Amino acid sequence: METSGITLNTRRRALADTVELLSSMRFAITLLVMIAIASIIGTVMKQGEPMGNYVNQFGPFWFELFNKLSLYTVYSAWWFLLIMAFLVVSTSLCIVRNTPKMLKDMRSWRENLRENALRNFHHKVEWTSAAGRQELAVQSARRLEQGGYQVKLVEKDAATLVTAKRGAGNKFGYIFAHTAIVVICVGGMLDSDLPIRFQQWFFGKTPFMGDGLISAIPQQHRLSVSNPTFRGNTQIAEGQASDVAILQQADGVLIQELPIAIQLKKFVVDFYSTGMPKLFASEVIVKDKETGRTFPATIKVNEPLIYKGLAVYQSSFEDGGTRLKLTGYPMQGPLGATLPIQGEVHNSSLLKRGAEDYTIEFSGFRAINVESMGNNDARSVAKGESLSEQLNKQLGSAAKNAADKDLKNVGPSVQYKLRDKTGQAREYNNYMLPLTLDGYPVFLAGMRTSPADSFSYLRIPADDKNSVDEWMALRVALADPALREQAAARYASGAMANAKDKPALVDKLTQSSLKALNVFAAGGYVGVSRFLEQLPKEEQEKAAGVFMKLLNGSMWELWQVARQRAGLAAAPQDEKHGRFLQLATNALSDNFFYGAPVYLSLDSFEEVKASVLQITRSPGKKVVYLGCLLLTLGVFAMFYIRERRIWVWIKDGEAGAQALMAMSTQRKTLDFENEFKDWAAKLPQKA
Repeated sequence: METSGITLNTRRRALADTVELLSSMRFAITLLVMIAIASIIGTVMKQGEPMGNYVNQFGPFWFELFNKLSLYTVYSAWWFLLIMAFLVVSTSLCIVRNTPKMLKDMRSWRENLRENALRNFHHKVEWTSAAGRQELAVQSARRLEQGGYQVKLVEKDAATLVTAKRGAGNKFGYIFAHTAIVVICVGGMLDSDLPIRFQQWFFGKTPFMGDGLISAIPQQHRLSVSNPTFRGNTQIAEGQASDVAILQQADGVLIQELPIAIQLKKFVVDFYSTGMPKLFASEVIVKDKETGRTFPATIKVNEPLIYKGLAVYQSSFEDGGTRLKLTGYPMQGPLGATLPIQGEVHNSSLLKRGAEDYTIEFSGFRAINVESMGNNDARSVAKGESLSEQLNKQLGSAAKNAADKDLKNVGPSVQYKLRDKTGQAREYNNYMLPLTLDGYPVFLAGMRTSPADSFSYLRIPADDKNSVDEWMALRVALADPALREQAAARYASGAMANAKDKPALVDKLTQSSLKALNVFAAGGYVGVSRFLEQLPKEEQEKAAGVFMKLLNGSMWELWQVARQRAGLAAAPQDEKHGRFLQLATNALSDNFFYGAPVYLSLDSFEEVKASVLQITRSPGKKVVYLGCLLLTLGVFAMFYIRERRIWVWIKDGEAGAQALMAMSTQRKTLDFENEFKDWAAKLPQKA
């Protein structure tokens, strides 16, 4: 029995120590610091991004480490929710332990103080009055009541104690503030992923990681209409409806069934003069699936639809399946026949190029684009770098002027991926209309190999008809050996018009021109640089000048050959057409990096818009509002209500009643000092 008693006492002490630790100030501060650190991480690191983005950003090692720590979803991580739970427990225990003491102290008059105790107060004053003890006590009580104090008279042995208090409600500040922390944390946990995780742990719900129709997704990936809290998105194209929301998870998505179906009648978007969206709204028809009731509504930014505990916000807008008509221009080989292509955004089309099969995955369309259209000058050669290194930088130079602030609407663009039979894909972004860069209209054709990269842009100069036809014809001619020979012969014949009697010189110039065309046709400017770097360094600069002169002259003749084949007259030798040839030659060189078998030119489109709506059910929102109200009241009480207590000890003396007044407060401020001086002067005054 004695051993059992010792064990019971040990358990009680351990429980008491645990409660003491959990309800201590140091434990609560530690939890708050941990929450603050987690919040900093959650703010600095983007939350809920696709996992591939984190792999590209941090690399495989750090990605795996951060993933195990759940840093990509900090606010729904198990350890963050555990910290929040401990904070709720700690604060609740603190409230339970201290609230009764505070309430008792608020009701207490502290009437057990004696004269000697009052003499130990720092703020005290004594005086003698001709009035009797009872008369002085009543007079002091009346004056304190007039000053806003609650007063109580207590008879002592041969003395009367006047005890007064004011601002005892200050302690409600501490109670409300601590209660607010608990209420806000509980509200936050109600609106967190905890209910969804609970369903995953105990009801077998798992994220869906595949593709396909939403209606065909199995039940284990769906959350019921009665799910108490969620935050998801739904994308609805014009004329279509949706009755589910998509909840993004770290390893897939969950499908949230909704009690309503939302049909998008029309999506309205208004733009500024620069093309930036100014206002967008969704005109919808809402159907209550339980009652069958339907009603129209307009959802705008900052003007959500609230219905049966659901809040539907206008989040953004996307393409809803715009139908596209394009022309495919071959970008490789000597064949130049175009092919018509039709597609739809978010769908794919097949493309056959010889023995190769490709899939065109149309991923986006924008009717309005706002781009930076500043000056970005042509290819120059700097010292300290090889010609190859400098020319490599020229691909996509239209996208490399970060300091430019000249924003303009440049018209429609289409974005797509071109995937080969091995599954490898590059992403392209082509503009429908020519853009004027450096004073000349060019068609921009963007390319990137990874979604984490920026687009690099190929500049295709527009011809006299504002099309890419002549550049495409020039590309085909450059890929044809017979036409290169014809162009070299034409250049040599024209350059050596006064030396026709010297066929050896003409033939030598023809071969040199053909060599320049062949080197350029095989590798662009990079091929030229590699060719020149084989020469001795002291000869490279002179040889480069001669080589480029031959190349430019031969390219002009090649262009004329291409125009002749197309049934066009020879181009005038003026500044405009010279500029076209310069840009065309640059684009032919950049084409080696473009890496596409075809260039897709957007001819026309039938736009279909889609609205992205965010749908939430937040039962904890009102709880958080209550917590914020309590916190506001608590802070107000703590900072603006000052507790003060006054004791007046009155006893009989030889010359009349002798009085000793003492005053105390929790925070000694200048206002308190002035109030004490005021009472020290007011109480001794005669009635």
